[in-house]
Amino acid sequence: VQLQASGGGLVQAGGSLRLSCAASGLTFSRYAMGWFRQAPGKEREFVAVISWSGGSTYYADSVKGRFTISRDNAKNTVYLQMNSLKPEDTAVYYCAAKFGDYSSSYRLYNFWGQGTLVTVSS
Repeated sequence: VQLQASGGGLVQAGGSLRLSCAASGLTFSRYAMGWFRQAPGKEREFVAVISWSGGSTYYADSVKGRFTISRDNAKNTVYLQMNSLKPEDTAVYYCAAKFGDYSSSYRLYNFWGQGTLVTVSS
């Protein structure tokens, strides 16, 4: 199984980025997909998750209204559209796959991507 995250970079506060995560080696449509992030010196934290069908989404309070998670099961890809970015959004962002129902707990995820760095300057 491979999860390949991309789309990170340097952006000014208030700007936007779109992260992508391409999955291979698994039956993508049977997995909930989540995004997590980890800032330097901090624990990994939940950002957003989408159910296997795409019909349900759930966000951390810190990103609600600014970030949107979506998926394309035909392309085995999950996206994270990030708008109105803030310096505190700076972190390495990871995509992860969880078989079955979605969850905000990173311990329940089966597979992880390598991460993509997002840096938001003030």
